[in-house]
Amino acid sequence: MSKTRTRALFSCAALALGAAAVLGGAGMSSAASAAPSAQTHGNVGSGPYDDSDDYAYGHACSADQLSVRVVPRSEAPSQRVIEVRSLAANSCGLSYYPLVSIGDPNAADHSHDIKPLIPGGLGGPPAYALHAGRTAYAVIDLDPTGKAAPQEAELNVLAHSDMPNADTLNFPLGKDARVLEPKLGLYEDNVADAVRSMTLADTQS
Repeated sequence: MSKTRTRALFSCAALALGAAAVLGGAGMSSAASAAPSAQTHGNVGSGPYDDSDDYAYGHACSADQLSVRVVPRSEAPSQRVIEVRSLAANSCGLSYYPLVSIGDPNAADHSHDIKPLIPGGLGGPPAYALHAGRTAYAVIDLDPTGKAAPQEAELNVLAHSDMPNADTLNFPLGKDARVLEPKLGLYEDNVADAVRSMTLADTQS
């Protein structure tokens, strides 16, 4: 074999090995950069933020950590979805369901406001764990009987039972609201499960 051909073969082999090394390095770099994005719910006990269930059970949500809104369900005119979204970097704990009452927004005395039925036999974890950036859903049916007369009303919502009454939010239901024997479900991760929970309400809140 000529010296010229030998040098050419060695050059080709070197180029091939170099390309393989570059591709191998790129693969390692890509895998390393992808690893952090695979993590969910932040850090668990390894840094300034903790988004674990255990952290939530020991740290109740405060009003300034939450965004609360009430929206109607298009599939069921008598139902409203209470959405509680976390604004915090850590997880926090909510009570099993929001404290809810329905009354006349113009009344000076709210001692006769209507409180809904809730599911009985509560058990399980010490709280609903609301993770950072996530939303908890609770559904209330204002008139499951379909027999209520129209009246002006508002829905009063306290997202967590241990919050002071001053953190209660008021959501107008309008002058034609129909409220009779309302039912409220537990906090759930999605609306469908929240609706199912509401149908099980059988205990006075």
